[in-house]
Amino acid sequence: MTDSHRLTEEVRRANERFYRAFESLDIEKMAQVWVQDDTAHVIHPGWTAKYGWEEVRDSWVAIFDNTRYMEFDVTDVHILVVGDLARVTCVENLRSVVGDEQNTGQVQATNLYVQRGEQWLMVHHHGSPIFTS
Repeated sequence: MTDSHRLTEEVRRANERFYRAFESLDIEKMAQVWVQDDTAHVIHPGWTAKYGWEEVRDSWVAIFDNTRYMEFDVTDVHILVVGDLARVTCVENLRSVVGDEQNTGQVQATNLYVQRGEQWLMVHHHGSPIFTS
């Protein structure tokens, strides 16, 4: 296995851990996949940007507190690794239950990871809804 292939697979696994943490609706699991400093950044669909781990964490808590169920089927995954930074673009095909309302939809996502030691940690997540006619 080449170094490039190995790094791509490491990032693929980091991205899978992010979506499993998202589905868990558990802030402790989500915290394990993120950098926890001022470089953290998130833009949820329909939200303003959140900067720094404290704001990012609070945004996940708000989502988790209002969601009963979340399931992702992630498709169209493209990974680019450049040094200690990786970009993943993908489509999130999701099902969720918020309150009593069941939802399905698609989100185009960009996830950025930074390598810290032997770990790839999320530093940025941006989701934009895909509207179909």
